[in-house]
Amino acid sequence: MNEKYNVYLISDSTGETLDRIFLSLQSQFKNFNYEKKEFFFVRTEQQVDKIISEGIKGHNPIILYTIVETKLAKYLASRSEQSNIPCFGVLGSLILAFSKLLNQKAIHKPSAQHVLDDDYYKRIEAIQFTMSHDDGKRTEDLSNSDVILLGVSRTSKTPTSIYLANRGYKTTNIPLVPNQDIPTDLKSKNLKCCVVGLFADPDRLSDIRRNRVALMKENRSSSYIDISSIQKEVEDSKILFRKYNWPTIDVTRKSVEETAASIIKIIEIKRNK
Repeated sequence: MNEKYNVYLISDSTGETLDRIFLSLQSQFKNFNYEKKEFFFVRTEQQVDKIISEGIKGHNPIILYTIVETKLAKYLASRSEQSNIPCFGVLGSLILAFSKLLNQKAIHKPSAQHVLDDDYYKRIEAIQFTMSHDDGKRTEDLSNSDVILLGVSRTSKTPTSIYLANRGYKTTNIPLVPNQDIPTDLKSKNLKCCVVGLFADPDRLSDIRRNRVALMKENRSSSYIDISSIQKEVEDSKILFRKYNWPTIDVTRKSVEETAASIIKIIEIKRNK
């Protein structure tokens, strides 16, 4: 039986960076049995003392932290060492290395990445645009999109769109419905934004749709979950994508993050042409 670890994620900000790093780290170990505890906006020695006190009582504690204020980071490292708790600073050595490379002193300001600058407001605008253009709600201003996603039902169009919006890309997603034509503007050779087709394995789509119908108690036609109908939907979508020479992505075994990364690469290639 594998030992269980109590992993303490300590951040002086929102913890978003640390959480993503830990997600990548733990995914590399198949038999890593752990319980995660997160502490955000830790900016005083008293907060550190409280966490260490809890850690001493826990079983197999491990501390990962992103604290940019040097004095507090050293205090956490010192208290952890005194309590024999393994402690790893995620950003400290990287900031130091960059400081030497750039020949300038880091500001060591918590939440510096969350400044309300132009990039921040660009992301907010992209999120608002994407939400109002979800699932084909608005198609009269397609040219204002950075990217348009097409695909049959349950090909992860909405979650991928939201992820892209959080990266600052105005995203429109349009479902491909049997016997329903796509918006006329999509057929225009003058459309400058990027169009990407998403598709998935029909068997996988069938499973997802069945679970969706059962969970949401949706009143759908039998063709929605019929494997033969789904196979035709997917094949028709591929024919459409080929007709207009749109790049495609098979999302069957891809996470939303992986799909979005591929889409961003497609956008950049198109912009650089």
